[in-house]
Amino acid sequence: MAGIVAVVIFVAMFVLIVMDKIERHLVTLGCGLATLIGVFGICMRDMDAVWEVLNLRSIFTLGFWHAAGETAESSMGINWETIIFILGMMIMVEGMARVGFFHWLCMRIAKMVRYRPMPLLIAFMAMSFVLAMFIDSITVILFLAAVTIELSQLLKFHPVPMIMAEVFCANLGGSATMCGDPPNIIIGTSLHYTFADFLTNTGLIAVISMAAILLYFFLIYRKEYSGQAPIDIETLPDPASAIVSKTGFAVHTAIFLLAVVLLVTHASTGLSVAFIGAIIAVLTLLASGRLAGELLKRVDYKTLMFFIGLFVVVGGLEETGVLEVVASYIQIWSAGKHALMVVIIIWISALASAFVDNIPFSATMIPVIRSLSAATGMPLDVLAWSLSMGTDIGGSATPIGASANVVGISVAGRAGHEITWKDYCLKMFPATAIVLLISTVVIIVRYL
Repeated sequence: MAGIVAVVIFVAMFVLIVMDKIERHLVTLGCGLATLIGVFGICMRDMDAVWEVLNLRSIFTLGFWHAAGETAESSMGINWETIIFILGMMIMVEGMARVGFFHWLCMRIAKMVRYRPMPLLIAFMAMSFVLAMFIDSITVILFLAAVTIELSQLLKFHPVPMIMAEVFCANLGGSATMCGDPPNIIIGTSLHYTFADFLTNTGLIAVISMAAILLYFFLIYRKEYSGQAPIDIETLPDPASAIVSKTGFAVHTAIFLLAVVLLVTHASTGLSVAFIGAIIAVLTLLASGRLAGELLKRVDYKTLMFFIGLFVVVGGLEETGVLEVVASYIQIWSAGKHALMVVIIIWISALASAFVDNIPFSATMIPVIRSLSAATGMPLDVLAWSLSMGTDIGGSATPIGASANVVGISVAGRAGHEITWKDYCLKMFPATAIVLLISTVVIIVRYL
């Protein structure tokens, strides 16, 4: 009975998220509360399970902040390490935006390629890819799309193709590292993988895929952006004018570089991503001085609450054994063949992520791949990389598949450039298929 109730709540949550009539953080928090009361309280009558799902005790343990070379057991329920890390990165990004870092970077790179549309397309795709490895793709697209619109008005080119290419590369760049995309953060903190683990596995796939995607977008847009008349660069804005405060710019850039160093080295230092997120947040707030309060107000708390409710709902599925049943079906469909299991995980994840939010899907699938690994002897990391690439890239196929897509389309729409489902899917679906094929081949050839 508890399993049935947990499934009903989970399905209701997904349906409500897809319908998009109620804010998604309210949906997950409501469904999380229903799980605590309906599944654990009424059906199971197990208060210990409630406390286990809330998982508050983990925050007050040394292992939560410093691993000291030991791998802690994965716990069910709210992944506070993910929550704290994302909060810290949000604060850091708001600090960088306040001093004009992103606007300056976009304008600086545009000037380096002498404001020519085709080199600009390639440069902005590369910048979107690299920035999304370390910064939330939504933030990357917010600033990059806005600058693209601004430049299109000055240089007289159509911005939509460039925005779509930037969106795809942001999603692809996010797949390369542990902190690049929310599904990767959840996978990494839940299964205790490091920044270096992702960089040397999904990162390699992402770099290979990026080479193919640069060629793809160059070929389909070469006519669109060729043959533009020369531009008088001296009449265009100086990138330095985007910097609000030179001192603040230097300090926030240093904090960003520190975050990168801490993430790259956290496997050897033993510092958890929660500790890194906390220390980066504190440094950013200190650097912001009297504006720290304003920075805190601009943090996206709705996303954090969305995560909290989501983890509780998934905890209900895990505690009642529902996800073990899902894992057993995947085992049956794959007939014990590891290569077929990889194909199923990648393509089912991609298909689901093209139409529903990839964050709840990835959180749901983590216990599934853990059970699959235990039952079949399939290396867990191979399943994790398959899940990561499927969820991260599948969302690029449709306008609603990832948050970066929605943001890019919204920015273009506000500037009077509508992107229809047909226009979007016609260009992005082939690109998505290319990366998924590359991911499938690389994972099978490299690991199996």
